[in-house]
Amino acid sequence: MFSYLKRGPGFYRQVVTLAAPIVLQNLITSTLAMADTFMVGLLGEQPMAAVALANIPLFVVQLFVFGVQSGATVLISQYWGKQDLKEINRVMGVAFWIAGLVSLVVALILGLIPEQFLSLFGNDGRLVALAAEYGRIAGFSYFINSFSMVYIAAFRSMENSKLGMYILMTSMGCNTFLNWVLIFGKLGVPAMGVKGAALATLIARCVEVSMMAVHIVRNRHFRMRFPLVFRPRADTVRRFVRYGGPVVLNETLWGIGTSVFPTIMGHMAGSQEILAAYTLAGNVERISAVIGFGLASTASIMIGREIGAGRAETVHEVGLALNTLAAMCGLALGGGLLLFVKVLAPVYVFPLFKLSVQASAIATMMITVRAMITPLKDFNTTNIVGVLRGGGDVTAATLIDLFPLWLAAIPAAFFAGIVLKLGILWVYLAMCVEQLVKAGVGVWRLRSGKWVRDLTRTGPDAP
Repeated sequence: MFSYLKRGPGFYRQVVTLAAPIVLQNLITSTLAMADTFMVGLLGEQPMAAVALANIPLFVVQLFVFGVQSGATVLISQYWGKQDLKEINRVMGVAFWIAGLVSLVVALILGLIPEQFLSLFGNDGRLVALAAEYGRIAGFSYFINSFSMVYIAAFRSMENSKLGMYILMTSMGCNTFLNWVLIFGKLGVPAMGVKGAALATLIARCVEVSMMAVHIVRNRHFRMRFPLVFRPRADTVRRFVRYGGPVVLNETLWGIGTSVFPTIMGHMAGSQEILAAYTLAGNVERISAVIGFGLASTASIMIGREIGAGRAETVHEVGLALNTLAAMCGLALGGGLLLFVKVLAPVYVFPLFKLSVQASAIATMMITVRAMITPLKDFNTTNIVGVLRGGGDVTAATLIDLFPLWLAAIPAAFFAGIVLKLGILWVYLAMCVEQLVKAGVGVWRLRSGKWVRDLTRTGPDAP
């Protein structure tokens, strides 16, 4: 039954080689993001809730940039299989332009009218005012970050996953140190509170781009050709829009949809406690999700490369093996989350974040629910983001990812929290409906075999 898992020693060695730096990169990023939350949380429950509120639109920008990265990855991994380096330069150029322009627009909105904009996501005037202090500065950090993230994703698609680990490890270390200095006023610097957290993030992103610039000059693995990057061909733009566009739309609408959940919470009774708990639970979830996203990225790279190199006959069993591996890892991680929330969090974590009794109870519930669905969530992530998308089935992957969110989870959460005014437990359970629907439809699409498509072909036989 599981004969497809017998891939030979070289297969799993390659999975580990590609996935380990990605997992470590995501783990460092998520762990240090939790350290950021911890430092802001030391200021009190209200500042932590305010940062959570400000991060709602910034999270959408982050997901949009991730969509651009993923869209570029779908094409670059297949062009890498063909060793078409000119077209890789052009795809990178398209991705730089799109990610940079959209993130700049959001940064300008947050810089010019932060309170008016952030009031859309919460009705507590004190939280909105505090969130505006953070968002006004942090918005520009995401504009800068968009360039480094596209660059990192491009090299990851060319089987150089260590670059992102080195750059983000340095950036996040810098961010954490500067948080300590600027939030609390260390080393003779005045204490700046949430403004300090935003400024630390902005400086860290500048460090990222500086490291990227040095790598561009010194790198010999792949040479950037700036005329191709700055002026990509119209055909490349059309191809990116056709095959990368659904991925960008996928991540953007998924980010907007996911942001509806804290918006619903922000309009519920006791929103300050709920948002503080949601911020903590979200950081824990991001740490536990690093393996699933690492396997998804690995699946996209491996499958895209095989299709581009003309070896499409093996990718179905490769996809099955990676999906199964993701579910098994999710099962182990779910057990670890239950141990964490029942044994460690009440004694060591919740007191550090100065959570109230109510907020601690909500955080415990959220992490427990997430632990139960982690195997399913990791399977869905690897199947949709890695296997189907990497195979070139971008439209189907987009529909499978978005419809369960927008047509099932969001209406159910809104009805429970806003219409019926039920407790946060029922809202959170409603949010999880998405994973059940995704799994059923995703397995059906995977078994159909219709997801294997060579997107680099030209002429009358092009997909």
